[in-house]
Amino acid sequence: MEIDDVTVEALGRLTEALETTERARGHLYAMHQLTGEADFKLDGAVAKLREAGHHELADRVQTELIGRNVIAGRWTFQLVEEYEDGYVSVFRELERTARDTLAGGRRHLWEARLKERRRTHGEPGHEADPSDGHPPA
Repeated sequence: MEIDDVTVEALGRLTEALETTERARGHLYAMHQLTGEADFKLDGAVAKLREAGHHELADRVQTELIGRNVIAGRWTFQLVEEYEDGYVSVFRELERTARDTLAGGRRHLWEARLKERRRTHGEPGHEADPSDGHPPA
């Protein structure tokens, strides 16, 4: 199945956008984990504030901050779930549909063409794929 260059570029851009979204998802998970870690660290801060006699401030941290929603009605795990279910899953499905429809399901066509143009044919470490018959570099 021969695929024209414009279609390959379009699929490449779609996949690149999905990859960027996957990176954003990773950052969202980092935010989720770091926010949870900070929330648990507040327990120690509250204990030390009480030990130092700052009960009013300790009470405020305890009641106003620990366990607080990060946005209205939501903790970070809910942000992660909504991002995955409402955006990322649709993005993945459309990218897969485009690949299945336009490229027989093949992935990274743009990169494969780029590799073919940039590699030195016959040079060790520049094999087209692992079955090229050369030992691994």
